Amino acid sequence: MMWLPSSMLYGQSGETTYQLPEGLARGGAFIDRVLPVPVRGGLTADVWGADNVIPRDTGNGIEDAEYSYWGGNIIIGDDGKNHLFVCRWREDEPKGHHIWWKSDVVHAVSENPLGPYRVVEEIGRGHNPEIYRRKDGTYIIGVMGYSAYRADSLNGPWAKIETVLDSPQENFNKSNRTYVVRDDGSVLMMNKSGHVSIGDTGIERFRQVTNQSVYPKIKNHFEDPVIWKDEVQFHLVVNDWYTRKAFYLRSPDGIHWKWDPGFAYDTTIMRHEGGTSEAWYKFERPKVRQDKYGRATHMNFAVIDVPKDDDRGGDNHSSKNIVIPLVVPRRIQILNQQLITADTEIIDVKILAEPGFDPQTEIDASSLRFGASEEVNFGRGSSVLKTKVSGSDLIVTFDAKDHGLTADNFAAKLLGCNTDDELLFGYASLPGNTQTEKH
Repeated sequence: MMWLPSSMLYGQSGETTYQLPEGLARGGAFIDRVLPVPVRGGLTADVWGADNVIPRDTGNGIEDAEYSYWGGNIIIGDDGKNHLFVCRWREDEPKGHHIWWKSDVVHAVSENPLGPYRVVEEIGRGHNPEIYRRKDGTYIIGVMGYSAYRADSLNGPWAKIETVLDSPQENFNKSNRTYVVRDDGSVLMMNKSGHVSIGDTGIERFRQVTNQSVYPKIKNHFEDPVIWKDEVQFHLVVNDWYTRKAFYLRSPDGIHWKWDPGFAYDTTIMRHEGGTSEAWYKFERPKVRQDKYGRATHMNFAVIDVPKDDDRGGDNHSSKNIVIPLVVPRRIQILNQQLITADTEIIDVKILAEPGFDPQTEIDASSLRFGASEEVNFGRGSSVLKTKVSGSDLIVTFDAKDHGLTADNFAAKLLGCNTDDELLFGYASLPGNTQTEKH
């Protein structure tokens, strides 16, 4: 099942052309979560790249003159450091960017999520890696093709393993795969085409569970999905390489997806604190860094300064991996025990305190709206009746009128701002929700 935004135009082919909806509130689209990027290494002009990416912060992400970098994601290690598993190839290869198929996976480390990352190990041949940690504590790096790497530690040693992919479609899971470890220890995997498979152990055999792509049925050229899971739901961002824009979806189980309005990102997002920007030609291979609750704290991207055909070996053009901070959702809980219906009169929501966030002093309660994302994303939904202190937390009572929640909703959304007029949002599971991981 797919839920679509209402602002669609249907074409003769049965596909639709996306129109950006009017009236979106701040925080109604995923792109609103993208924050200005602190400068880590200073803005430098004496570096490779077209004028659109100069000056830039070479201390953000990973780059150097010897290699072109692409793909890869960040995982927080038991040592508290940020570990980036990314692929690269020599920049002076005669075929330039089009030697990507000859790339190697490397392990890079940084004390700061933004970088700079320094390579500590070369793992082996592979493209578009994504690392995840299984329930038993071991690590898997999936790469393009029918292989992966496995290790007991982030520091290796890494052993190459083969995977079996049960699908009636040829090359079903070959490209650009992304993974989520589910609560039962199995692993949900999505491929470039938006089909979903599940592996009971996450390393040996995956079976297809969707017959059709979960992507929006619109005239675009989708690739590069990234999926992740937090305490409330699954998330998906998928890139349209042709328009250089991306879309955002949510799901209760990783199988059935709800499409939120607006864009997830575009080519304007690399803006620094202070006003400078880096206008990379393309942002591809989005990945997320997650905290201990599964929340996305940063996104990292493969970026290139010019069209790929213009990046030739030994020239002044190349690619790197960048990191951009996000507004992190707040942890919230619905205190109502009964199913929320049209007859519900009030909704009590607890906003949890955590290090660096005091909901009792940092929230502009008058700005808050709560309810179905279809309402809240457009500035509607339930408004605040009163607030109450509960230990370090804050309980907000909403007038349930206009919450907009129906059987199609598996989570409710809180949207507003803090006392500094900065975006504040969060999602909560609904009482009585039965849409869970079942496959």
